[in-house]
Amino acid sequence: MSEQKELTLEEIQNFEGKYPKQLWYLFLVEMWERFCFYGMRGVLAIFMVDQLFLSDKEANLKYGAIQAFVYAFTFVGGIFADKVLGFKRSLTFGAILMILGNALIAVSPHDFFYFGIALTIIGTGFFKPNISSMVGELYKEGDPRRDAGFGIFYSGINVGALLGGALCVWLGKEYNWSYAFLAAAIVMVIGLLVFLITKKYLGPIGNSPIAFLPKKTKLGRELLVYIGALISIPLIFIMIHNTRYTDIFMFIIGPLALFYFLYQTFSIKDRIIRQQLFAAMALILFSILFFAIFEQAGGSLALFANNNLHSDLLFFSIDPNVVNNGANSLFVIILSPLLGLLWLAMARKKVEPNMVIKFGLGFLFLGLAYYIFFSTRFFADESGKSSLSVFTLAYLAVTIGELCLSPIGLSMITKLSPRHLGGMMMGLWFLASAYGQYLAGILGAGMSTPDNNASLWDKLLAYTDGYYQLAIYSVIAGVILILLSPMIKKLMHGVK
Repeated sequence: MSEQKELTLEEIQNFEGKYPKQLWYLFLVEMWERFCFYGMRGVLAIFMVDQLFLSDKEANLKYGAIQAFVYAFTFVGGIFADKVLGFKRSLTFGAILMILGNALIAVSPHDFFYFGIALTIIGTGFFKPNISSMVGELYKEGDPRRDAGFGIFYSGINVGALLGGALCVWLGKEYNWSYAFLAAAIVMVIGLLVFLITKKYLGPIGNSPIAFLPKKTKLGRELLVYIGALISIPLIFIMIHNTRYTDIFMFIIGPLALFYFLYQTFSIKDRIIRQQLFAAMALILFSILFFAIFEQAGGSLALFANNNLHSDLLFFSIDPNVVNNGANSLFVIILSPLLGLLWLAMARKKVEPNMVIKFGLGFLFLGLAYYIFFSTRFFADESGKSSLSVFTLAYLAVTIGELCLSPIGLSMITKLSPRHLGGMMMGLWFLASAYGQYLAGILGAGMSTPDNNASLWDKLLAYTDGYYQLAIYSVIAGVILILLSPMIKKLMHGVK
């Protein structure tokens, strides 16, 4: 009978060694979700241009809108997980919607694309912020192993991103687009099954915050969340179809989220906690620009790779879109543990840069990457096609920049947030990504040539001019963040 007893939070957090066993279960679940997400991200713009016959500008705008809604709903999903469902039920509900959405598109990609995307948007919103929050709860306050845990979590889930990014592009372009979307649905089924089998080892982590209420009251509130999510499907469908409505939505949701953050923050009496939340918000706001530039990968860079790159990489031939959709994940897998070892070595010598400086370094490496993307114009032939090897080198710099910011950002949110606001703050982190995705679509659309019949040379020059501007923006942001680091670090009150 003792084996059936639920683990306590103290038993989970008092683990021996470097990583709790629950971390491996959670990253297995997230690995398959990342397969689904990155597989879809890599094919969206290409599919809309090649199969729905949209212009590059329209595809960039719709890509930005779709990705923006995905991340915006993580804010909503985080709040409902905090207040009603709990992380476990929120994640399960989200996974089911993602499975249904991708399966619907697989039935008929041309007819059900927007309906299926609406379902996956809501599903990801309920899934994504909550699994990261559960990783944070595996550790006690101040546990120095937390960063290493998020590092291995971030590295491990990129295995799914690599597989999905490569396989879905390959299936869609070489065989049938239905197979690409079906693959995403199948792996989400695997991820959901893994979670349902292993969730007992999470003990109270992720349980419903209203479990103490009478069963009828509790069930009623949960049903209202589910019904509200499903009612929003037509609204998302309309806003994706007409990106002008997306503009209105983004102008509304941001101020509302900021107001909610301020309301929750000023309701806290502890001055130190309030200042830590403001430090988190400062980094969240900077991350908007980072993701606006970084997330060109699924929009303008996907179209650039599709049109303006040769298929020769070093000594072999490969589809440039497979490289565009998989190189970042491959480099994360390789570099994440190496960078972690570098931080540990620097920490032993007491020269490790603080969290804010690392954010600034992330921007500087991103600026270097986009300068390399710009430099592909110097390697182009007379047809307007350039070097895939140079393009891949840029992704090496992109990945170093990402590793200085993104996994550290996830850890930062869990460190600086009180437990009862963990879902909201994780949702705000992903809402910042939503604005980044939204701006990424606008930036990508601005780089695209207005003439659908433009030559490859015209497209090459238009996109690389845009990448040069993004390189400048990245470097400026990195310098500003490094200069502001002493002030932000003071607000963090010793959190590292």
